[in-house]
Amino acid sequence: MIRQIRSPHRTSARRGGMLSMELVLTLPLLLILLLGIFEFSFLMYARGDVVQASRAGARLATLNGVWPEEVESEVARALGDRFKQAFKVETQMGEFSGDEVIVTVRVPMTAAAPNLLWPMGYNIVGRDLIASTRMVKE
Repeated sequence: MIRQIRSPHRTSARRGGMLSMELVLTLPLLLILLLGIFEFSFLMYARGDVVQASRAGARLATLNGVWPEEVESEVARALGDRFKQAFKVETQMGEFSGDEVIVTVRVPMTAAAPNLLWPMGYNIVGRDLIASTRMVKE
């Protein structure tokens, strides 16, 4: 009866190759997941800013004697420097007390977040973050 003695070096080298193969297979998935978390967190943070700016503009638009240009400047002030050049504001101002006032703010997603997932087929170019607020004119 001859016993074979296994060398510890052969099994650890074989196991090291297995670990590197597991890393090669799982690393792209982890990278996609990480990039997705980054991009969507940027977009969710920017969405909060856009909603807040829409509300600020609508609050101002409910007052008498306010012009759409003043609403737009209030939205720009609420958005800050980050979206100064990129946003668009649409206002529907009521004439009389009790009429509905609608302020809609649009910001391109590319101004809010880097386009990290385009190699995987998710592209944010041409898409907007939109917030619309309705209030009653005082």
